Amino acid sequence: MSVLIVGSIALDTVKTPVEEHADQLGGSASYAALGASFFSPVKLVGVVGDDFPASEFEFWKTRQIDAEGVQRVKGRTFRWSGEYAWDMNTRETKSISLNVFEHFRPELPASYRSSDFVLLANIAPALQAHVLDRIEKPRFVVADTMDLWIETARADLDALLPRVDLLILNDSEARELTKETSLIRAGRRIRDAGPKYVAIKKGEHGALLFGEDEFFSCGAYPLEDIHDPTGAGDTFAGGMAGYLAAAGGELNFAAFRRAMIYGSVLASFNVEAFSLERLRTLTKREIEERYQVFRAMSQFEVVA
Repeated sequence: MSVLIVGSIALDTVKTPVEEHADQLGGSASYAALGASFFSPVKLVGVVGDDFPASEFEFWKTRQIDAEGVQRVKGRTFRWSGEYAWDMNTRETKSISLNVFEHFRPELPASYRSSDFVLLANIAPALQAHVLDRIEKPRFVVADTMDLWIETARADLDALLPRVDLLILNDSEARELTKETSLIRAGRRIRDAGPKYVAIKKGEHGALLFGEDEFFSCGAYPLEDIHDPTGAGDTFAGGMAGYLAAAGGELNFAAFRRAMIYGSVLASFNVEAFSLERLRTLTKREIEERYQVFRAMSQFEVVA
């Protein structure tokens, strides 16, 4: 099955202590779509300006990403720039130019409205709800969010949560949303607000998954070199959504555990290069090899 992905498409400028790259493909939908495409065809919805490289549309075609839902309008594409500290965890936003994204209102082609699997990537919760209103009978809805929406659009986010099957957010966002210091209590409180499942990302410390009466903790793949952490969370979300869409009727907790590991594997590859460059060359064989290593890391045997 295909997965419908709605979010931002941007041109990013990223600086780390050793490198800087300008005007590279970014945005929540870009990372999520490429992550999902390793498992399922993607229907992409977003907006770009007339300065957006036509080559990206051609690349999307090679990756089973249908870009009919990407609006191309007059003006400049959304731009973001940021700088990372030496620990690669601390990031400072240097500039944001919304440009054509400022007035973005998702428009779904007719063929998109019957989508079974939907990923509402990181955009305003009012826009996420707008998309859901235009989908006939979505079978499974994944949504991502961030601290900005928790702080500025809390009422819209609260109204969205009961319509979401899986909510993905990071540890600081989970604590801010619930005012709980314990991530276990935070995950359970978020589930009580509506989502059937909750995934809490913990960066280099892995992720947590909450179901009705089930819980799973996944570590992070150990990496020696991290070049650009931008988009790792969006890649994680896309990988999970794409795997679940590919799983089809097998949406049991075991499938969710596998989806989380695949999402973590894809995120680990994403940070190995700037922008989406590592994902462009990544192969399914590499994904499976790292998945098996990841599984082995998560299992151990006590020998007397």
